[in-house]
Amino acid sequence: MANLKEIRNRIASVSSTMQITSAMKMVSAAKLKKATDAISRMRPYSDKLTELIQNLSSSFESGDNDNSYVKIRPVNKILLVAITSNRGLCGGFNSNIIKVVKEIYNKNQDKKIEILSIGKKGTDLLSKKYKVISSHDDVFDNLNYENSSLIADLIMKAFSKEEYDSIQLLYNRFKNAATQIVTKEPYLPIVPEYNSDEKKSLVDYIYEPSQEKIINELLPKALKTQLLKSLKDSFASEHGARMTAMHKATDNAGELRDQLKLTYNQARQASITNEILEIVGGAEALK
Repeated sequence: MANLKEIRNRIASVSSTMQITSAMKMVSAAKLKKATDAISRMRPYSDKLTELIQNLSSSFESGDNDNSYVKIRPVNKILLVAITSNRGLCGGFNSNIIKVVKEIYNKNQDKKIEILSIGKKGTDLLSKKYKVISSHDDVFDNLNYENSSLIADLIMKAFSKEEYDSIQLLYNRFKNAATQIVTKEPYLPIVPEYNSDEKKSLVDYIYEPSQEKIINELLPKALKTQLLKSLKDSFASEHGARMTAMHKATDNAGELRDQLKLTYNQARQASITNEILEIVGGAEALK
């Protein structure tokens, strides 16, 4: 059995760890509230904008629109926009994204795949094995439309120059504090999602100004909004994952501390009993 001093040191260490994890849990809980409010306000707008794009996209296949963002090419070059976090201690939040990247690489070994990383943890892990063309880890320091638009502009420009044939977003979609859904979302090119019957119902709209002008002006805004939504989803998911991880860590530390206290009391009782036996034995020897 470990000596009393060693057990006391372990109890103090576990108690200190428990205080840290509890504090981190409360900080993440406070940040989570703000992040969930932001993504909740943005989702209706983003979803409606996506719906509008789908309505407008009925002309994409007709060839009437020469917008570069809707041109579908044979896929030989893929860009993965991997969104992770700048900090760890959030369970499997970052490792789940890394797993999806690995799966995509394994399924597309005959294609050229590059990564644009957003988040320090993803940048550090992915750059060891894959080609990371650029990283934008500071966007989470001030997450807003202006900063995310700069990244979106780079991505759209690269697609327009035909540097890539397909661009995909990889991020954790926020569901609740305990659940984050790993999402692989097509970004470019924009492909309308409907069947032939739905197409007939979508083309009966009257547009003012022209449909082509609306598409050319709306598509960049829609793409920038889509990226910002993904970043905010990931940001909220990060704090949810960290809050859950720190909650579990605090509970585990509490259980370990209780076990150590029980072990300490048993060791202390055994020590006291031995001392009593020695005193009694010494007294008997003097008789």
